[in-house]
Amino acid sequence: MNDLEKYFRENNKRLIHKWHHYFDVYDRHFSRFRDQEINILEIGVSQGGSLQMWKDYFGPKARIYGIDIDERCKQFEEENITIYIGSQADPKFLNSVKSLIPRLDILIDDGGHSMKQQIVSFESLFDHIKENGVYLCEDCHTSYWDNYGGGYRRGNTFIEYSKNWIDLLNAFHSRSKKLQVNDFTRTVRSLHYYDSIVVLEKGRKEPPVATMTGKPAFSYEKQKRSLPGYLKFAGKAAFNKIAARLRIPFYID
Repeated sequence: MNDLEKYFRENNKRLIHKWHHYFDVYDRHFSRFRDQEINILEIGVSQGGSLQMWKDYFGPKARIYGIDIDERCKQFEEENITIYIGSQADPKFLNSVKSLIPRLDILIDDGGHSMKQQIVSFESLFDHIKENGVYLCEDCHTSYWDNYGGGYRRGNTFIEYSKNWIDLLNAFHSRSKKLQVNDFTRTVRSLHYYDSIVVLEKGRKEPPVATMTGKPAFSYEKQKRSLPGYLKFAGKAAFNKIAARLRIPFYID
């Protein structure tokens, strides 16, 4: 049991509502930030309990910010915790918050969980995450719930929206004009999908490089002599096409 889950199970302060399997995900992606001077934003204050949990977990150097549409949440402000009242589906409000807070090390979207809220929040706030920061959106199972605007394979859900990131993450390898390298490709190091959670870890990326080390066990020349058996089934054009895609260092003319 990690420290977050222990805090949750022993909590006698403000109310916290969490799926139990979330705590391992949090600790896996957040532990490196503990006891450092960091900035955290949580969308969805609710009863204020999770803000207290983050404060305990990250330590006294962390500055914690919260967003909620319910004005009553303002009462949960305390030392190192600041709360802004407004809608996460309102880009103007989110941009105003960006102007008031420093760039973020961690953003946790635990807000209203509708498709519009999750997508607008990402599009408005992702660029405010620091180079090596983390963006975590939870309760993504609402992408499969009709009453939140979701539905299996429905086109405008957050999960379907996020699947485009897989292509962008790999865009350095694209040979299609339809998939080009962009800022996402250059600044996102990894994507992580869990039950109900999507995590993006940022990090500056350069075009990938592949090299060879060590001594070869056989030469490619010997491989060439064994190719006719394959060509009998595939043909030269098909082989060359596959070889180009796999970057096999020979060509049949």
